[in-house]
Amino acid sequence: MELTFYGHACFSVKVNGKTLLFDPFITPNEKAKHIDVNSIQADYILISHGHEDHIADVETIAKRTGAKIVSNFEIVSWFNGKGLENGHPMNFGGSWNFDFGKVKYVKADHSSVMPDGAYGGNPGGFIISTDKGNFYYAGDTALHLDMKLTGEYQKLDFAVLPIGDNFTMGIDDAVIAADFIKCDKIIGVHYDTFGYIEINKEEAIQKFSEKNKELLLIEIGKTINI
Repeated sequence: MELTFYGHACFSVKVNGKTLLFDPFITPNEKAKHIDVNSIQADYILISHGHEDHIADVETIAKRTGAKIVSNFEIVSWFNGKGLENGHPMNFGGSWNFDFGKVKYVKADHSSVMPDGAYGGNPGGFIISTDKGNFYYAGDTALHLDMKLTGEYQKLDFAVLPIGDNFTMGIDDAVIAADFIKCDKIIGVHYDTFGYIEINKEEAIQKFSEKNKELLLIEIGKTINI
């Protein structure tokens, strides 16, 4: 699988000939000014919740690419009202087999409201299972015990966890979460975008290393094979 980080909590994964784009927030992000949003490809856009810093570029990218929007029922319906009718609604505990693999929508402890104040449904995360590997994107979340179930559903090759603290888990809780989900390779997101979530990167990497886990902090715009 090929993973590209676009800043904040936005990243894409290419698997089985399809590009999965998660939580696109690029054009308003000062740290991602060098990213050309019009060059980003997507076959699917997976949205964890309705906050502006996770959906800002959904409409632009979806209209250009025709990508299918995958999220909870309320978010898919909200975008449907904007004329984006290629959507697949989900809710907690549900899964669906797409042409690239299987998606399971799971719980996140957070809040969710759309930029216009509309109800954003339940915030969530995604477990992606494919014949090329499996991964978990937690979305914006606090540490919660249901993460232990994630480690039982699938053997994970990697997981994408928020680490910025204040609005989500911080480093210490993310280390615990990695234990809960039984995953030793973690990609950190939702940090350093603005003042509330700035972190000490060296300290973060060290704390994961002390627990025999690898924390990857990918440069914005960089692609890795994973």
